[in-house]
Amino acid sequence: MCATIILNPNAMQQYSFKPRLIPGIAVALVVVLFVNLGLWQGGKAERRQAEINQFNTRARLGPYRITAALVEPELLQDAPVAVRGVYEPEHQFFVDNRQEDGKPGLHVVTPLRIEGSTTRVLVNRGWVPWGASRAELPVVSTPAGEVQVNGIAAVPSNKKFFLMPEHEEPREQLWSRLDLQRFRQLHAVPLQGIAILQNQDDAVDGMVRHWPPPEDRVAKHQSYSMQWFVMAIGLVIFYGVASLRKRVSA
Repeated sequence: MCATIILNPNAMQQYSFKPRLIPGIAVALVVVLFVNLGLWQGGKAERRQAEINQFNTRARLGPYRITAALVEPELLQDAPVAVRGVYEPEHQFFVDNRQEDGKPGLHVVTPLRIEGSTTRVLVNRGWVPWGASRAELPVVSTPAGEVQVNGIAAVPSNKKFFLMPEHEEPREQLWSRLDLQRFRQLHAVPLQGIAILQNQDDAVDGMVRHWPPPEDRVAKHQSYSMQWFVMAIGLVIFYGVASLRKRVSA
């Protein structure tokens, strides 16, 4: 049995589009907000993808040799690097609040005087656990004489958090973050604008050197971007339907 559908060509003529000013302005503002949020998330996805591509590309290249000449930090981000020099354990410090497998600990950062120069580069030699008490810093050994260090170049963040105002560090050798500017002010020596994350197999010293690659959040940001665009389109459709008014017959 076939059903017959009869469409009334005059059905839509019974309605007229009558938008209201204030709701229309509100909807327009929200749509602009949603579109900008979608573009923002899309931009984050593109930047994250570029970081991952850069990391993978540089991982396939040979290490860049660090010398006394100061480098452009952003150009070396995530690049494999190598440098020769002498460690200066007297200026060594620890970066607090670093965890490994859920255990509290610190990162050991030792300046390296680059061979044949007065230029230094900070080497993050890895993670060590706290001892029985935070009252005493861990004791770590430092190779003497000239060494070669291989690792990954990293540009330490200099962002200051609004809810974490600047304050003096509790101890001279215990820092809350790796701060290149602070090191320059303390020691007044030429310093490379990068830190080196030493490779795990570059030294046998008991430290843990676990440097994860850039996290792949591209798909998540793309999904968020699409959600904002869909919400913007949905809001426009909803406003259009809600603005239809049935004609009043004379």
